[in-house]
Formats: sequence, C-alpha cells, structure tokens
Amino acid sequence: MGLLKFLLSLSVLLAICTLRHVYGNAELEALMELKLSLDPENRFLGSWTKGGDPCSGLFEGVACNEHQKVDNITLQAKGLSGKISPAVAELKCLSGLYLHYNNLSGEIPREISNLTELTDLYLDFNSLSGGIPSGIGNMASLQVLQLCCNQLTGSIPTQMGSLKRLNTISLQNNSLNGAIPASLGNLEMLKRLDLSFNSFFGPIPTRLANVGSLEMLDVRNNSLSGVAPRTLKRLDKGFRCENNPNLCGAGFPALRVCTSFDIDKVNVDGIKPLRPNITDTETEINPESANFHLHCKQTHCANPTGIPQTAVVAGVITVTITLTGVIFLIIIRYRRQKQKIGNMSDPSDGRLSTDQAKELYSKNASPLVTLEYCSGWDPLGDDRNGIGFFREYSSNYRFNMEEVESATQYFSELNLLGRSKFSAVYKGTLRDGSLVAIRSINVISCKSEEADFVKGLNLLFSLRHENLVRLRGFCCSRSRGECFLIYDFAPNGNLACYLDVEEGSNRVLNWSKRISVIKGIAKGIGYLHSDEANKPALVHQNISVEKILIDQQFNPLISDSGLPKLLADDIVFSTLKVSAAMGYLAPEYICTGRFTEKSDVYAFGVIVLQVLSGKCSLTSSLRIAANSSRFEDFVDTNLRGGFSETEAAKLAELALLCTHELPEHRPTMETVIRELKTAGDDDPEVETSLRMRAAVEDAL
Repeated sequence: MGLLKFLLSLSVLLAICTLRHVYGNAELEALMELKLSLDPENRFLGSWTKGGDPCSGLFEGVACNEHQKVDNITLQAKGLSGKISPAVAELKCLSGLYLHYNNLSGEIPREISNLTELTDLYLDFNSLSGGIPSGIGNMASLQVLQLCCNQLTGSIPTQMGSLKRLNTISLQNNSLNGAIPASLGNLEMLKRLDLSFNSFFGPIPTRLANVGSLEMLDVRNNSLSGVAPRTLKRLDKGFRCENNPNLCGAGFPALRVCTSFDIDKVNVDGIKPLRPNITDTETEINPESANFHLHCKQTHCANPTGIPQTAVVAGVITVTITLTGVIFLIIIRYRRQKQKIGNMSDPSDGRLSTDQAKELYSKNASPLVTLEYCSGWDPLGDDRNGIGFFREYSSNYRFNMEEVESATQYFSELNLLGRSKFSAVYKGTLRDGSLVAIRSINVISCKSEEADFVKGLNLLFSLRHENLVRLRGFCCSRSRGECFLIYDFAPNGNLACYLDVEEGSNRVLNWSKRISVIKGIAKGIGYLHSDEANKPALVHQNISVEKILIDQQFNPLISDSGLPKLLADDIVFSTLKVSAAMGYLAPEYICTGRFTEKSDVYAFGVIVLQVLSGKCSLTSSLRIAANSSRFEDFVDTNLRGGFSETEAAKLAELALLCTHELPEHRPTMETVIRELKTAGDDDPEVETSLRMRAAVEDAL
C-alpha cells in the first residue's frame, strides 16, 4: 500500500511539473511576441528575454500568481510606442493589464476578449484606433474598463451589458458615436460611466439611469437628445450633461426646460431615438464565446499552445483522475482532523485571517476599483472624531484617485519634482488645464490617530495668504496606503535655484526682486504667527530656501506650512537633519527640543543673509563682513554694484539680529515686517538708478 501511494504521488508530481513546463514555455512565447509588438526597438523591455523566467521577478512589469502563471502586466507610462499583439490572449490567467499613458497605436485586438479572467483593463491615454471589440461581452470577470483618451470610433457594443461585475467604464475623449445601449442598464454593479467628449446621440436610457449602484454619469459634449430621466437627480453633481443642446430636463441646472415637443417623444420605455434603426438588441454573436473556460485560480489553465492535442488531453485526463482520487482522500482526512481540533478549541470569533481576507477580496473586487473610485481610507467618513463640521467644508476639495493619476500621468518619473524618505512631489495637470504640485505621503508617516490627522488637514485648509502656497485639495487611498495633497504649482522653482549661480546667468536676481522676495517671506511668516479667527498661531518649524517657491509674478510662496501637523513626530524630527546641516535650526532647539516663533525668526534671518550674498552656505567671515558693512565681502558680486548700500546695511543688521543666539534678543515677525516696510523706498533716486541699470542688464 505504501509503495502504491509513493508511485501515485510521483506520477502526480511528474505530471504537474511537465504541465508547468509546457504552459510556462507557452506564456514565455506569448510575452516575447507581446514585447516585439509593444516595444519593437527594444528600448524599454530589455529585461524580457527568451531564456528568462517570467515569474522570476526580473521581467519588468510582470507579476505571477501562486501557480506561477502570469497574473499582471503593469507597463503604464513606460514610453511604449508599438501595438498590442493578439498574443496577449495566450496569457489565460491574466487578471490585470495596465498599458495606460503610453503611445500605443493600432486597434484593440479582438482576441483580447479571450482573457476571461481579466478584471482590470487599462488602455487609456494612448493613440489606439478602431472600434471596441464586440467580444468584450465574454470577459465575465471584467470590473474596470479604461479606454479613454484614444482615437476609438464606432459604437458601444451592446454585448457590454452582459458584464455583470463591471464597476467602471471610462470611454471619454474618443470619437465614439451611436446611441447609448440600454443594455448597460443590466450592469447592476456599475458605479462610474464616463462617455463625455464623444459623438453619442439619442436619449439617455431609462434603464441605465435606474441602476441603483450608479454614482457618476458623465455625458458632456455629445449630441444627446430627449428628456433626461428624473432618477438621475439623485446623483446630484455626479451627473454631468453640459453641451448637449437637444437634451432637456426638469431640475437639472445644466439642461434647458423641456417643451411639449420634447415630451411628445416620451414613450413607455423612455425616449425614442431621433435616428432610425437604433435598437437595444444585440447585433453580433461571437462564436468564440463558447470556448472552454477553466478558472485560473485552479492548478492550471486551458492549453494555449500548439502541442498535439491528443498527448495533452491524455496527460490532463490521467492527472485529473489521479488528482481527484488523491484530493478526495486528503479532504476526508482533513475533515476528520478538523472535527477533532474543533471539538478541542474555543469557538471562533468569526473573523477572517489575513490570508483569508486577501483571498476573499481578490475574488470579490479588484483592488484598483477600491483604489481609484471608492472612498477608501476616509478619516472624514463619520463623526466619531467630533469633526463632522469639517466634512461639508472639505467636500469641495476632495479629489479621487482617477484625477490624481490622470494629472500625474500615473506618477510618471518625468513628472517627479522631488522625493524624500516619506513623500514624493509630482507636477500635475488637472482636467481644467491648471498646473498643480501633488505631494504623496505614506499613511504610516501620518498621525496615527485619525482625529489628529483631520485636525491637521483642517488647519492646512484654513491657511490663506498671498505668500503661502495654496492647498487646493486632497485625496486619501486605503488601497495605496497614501494621502495626496494637491497644491498650486509654482512655475519658477524654489529660491535655492537662484543662489550659487554663475555670473551672467538669467537666474541672477536683481536688487529689487531680492527686496520683494524678503518682504514676501516676512509677510508669510508673520501671517503664520498671527492668531486670527479662522486659524491659531502656527510655527512653521522648517523654513528654508528650498521651502520658498517662486510663482509666475516672482512672488515668494512658503510651502509645507502646517505640514508637521499631519505627520508623525518621528518623521518631523528626521526632516530637521537637513535644516540643522544648512544652519536654519535655532541653537536653543538643541537644549529645549521645542519650536517657537523665535525659531522661525532665526531661519528667516539665515534666508535674508543667503539672499543678500547669493550663497546657500554661510561662513563666519561672511557674517563678520555683514556686521562691518563690508559690502564687497557679503553682497552678491553678480549684482555688479547694482544695489543700495543703505538698504544692504539695514537688511544685514536685521538678519544678524534675527539670528542672535539668544531667542529673547530676536525681534518678532511683526517688528521685522514693520522695519521692512521702508526697504526699497529710502532713496527714490537710487531706486530709479537701480531699475535703469537692471533694465540695461536685461537688455544685454
């Protein structure tokens, strides 16, 4: 009996190893074909090699499941400029295909509909043409369909209405036309449907409007007509319908009021199309829909290779029979053992283990659905923190992940402005064309208590001053484990870019600009220190030339104001190392470990000396020269004498006073601002001369 078991086990192992080898080679061949099509010049996918293992972790953007089958291909924003090969259909276990933000051309291969395990299809922001394959209705697992911002034509296949798990459809900014299929009303899990900026005509189907899960419907800039279903009122701002001249409705601010002519067109099932031959019935039958389907979470997938079918079928039958017997015996033994353990242990509390939760989650919802479109980590979601008043205030400033990803081109390295241990900053472009800077912060770097985090966020939104960078919005994602802060973008970089520059550089600041920058920084800090009705007095804690941004009009904007209120204390402490190294940290901090308004004043004094000297690093000899008014030794030589000695002496004196070792000897920012009011106005003749000289230098 023991020998028989050994032989059975051996045969099973040999069969499994043989099958894995066969399917592994098939997937490798498919990947190599896909590589040749996506990256014909082999510029970006050099790690995909013929002799390699796709599941080794060395194939860029390729991830495998627990059965060593290709599960995800993640190649967004990689600069790919080829086409999508039909070979992708050979990756039968693929659940996620992410090719967005590239420059792919050609049509979407109809073979892609054979990927019946696919949950996420991201082909947006490319140059794809042709129509949407009608066979897409076979992709029963599909949850997210992102095809926006391409050059697609034709109509929406009515077969799409059979995708019962479909959560998000994004088709905006294409050249699609035809009527909106009423079959989309069968999508009981549909939350977001974006059809804007196309050429759709006819009515909005009543069946679609009645989908209970629908949260957003965007049909802007089309040629829709008829009466908008009243049930869409429940979406409120989630229903966008501007620029459809023939569409009317009652109670929709963006629509004209319906006339009797419009009402006459209403029938029992909704609105009659204004163009003939538009029906809700399916027009095509895909012969491939009857293909054999084997779930990829099992031990193996359907054979995708050209190997003789007889040998494969015989092998599969043998292995299946053997495995069935073995598994049956194992299940019986396992159940008996489990019964014994269950009788001896405490009752379960009903919670899932981590692994069980992951398995359940993967079967029921795509992670990216939650990441992009659900509330996710939402510290503003209830009143348990006693901050319900903030929810309504902040609702106008909340972005979703789709907007953040779109703005940054899926966090493309080309848009990366800077990165630290706890955050990264990206340049972004919102849909209205405005430029923003988006800071991503890992959730573990934030305050651990949601109440503390929300209070910090509330404080950030309360800060409004012409010399502070404006926070436009935020987005928090539980799935990514990140929070995103969206700020106005400052196009002229930070103040550090204008220090230590070579003579003749266009980054050399003239004297009047230096005076203006110093005054603006002082006003911004003074605002932070003031105690006003809508905000408490606030200490910045980490002011430096890197934190001073320059806008289009060359006004200084203090960034990261209030940010320490969001961050964990250890993160705040670690960021101070740079400040200490650059000389911004007030000496008393070493003894007290506390920040005060006078520590901000100290940092301001350092910045004034940097602006006067045009240097980042300040030496003791430079301070001595400033104290002695030896202008040639502490004023930037790039000015070529184009400065006011009276003002330079006054600013140097003020800077040295601000950087006094004893905090009680430093002035308040209110005093500093008062002293700076006359800077630049002391000698009108000198100012006129300086402006003339600056104009001549600019002309040269």
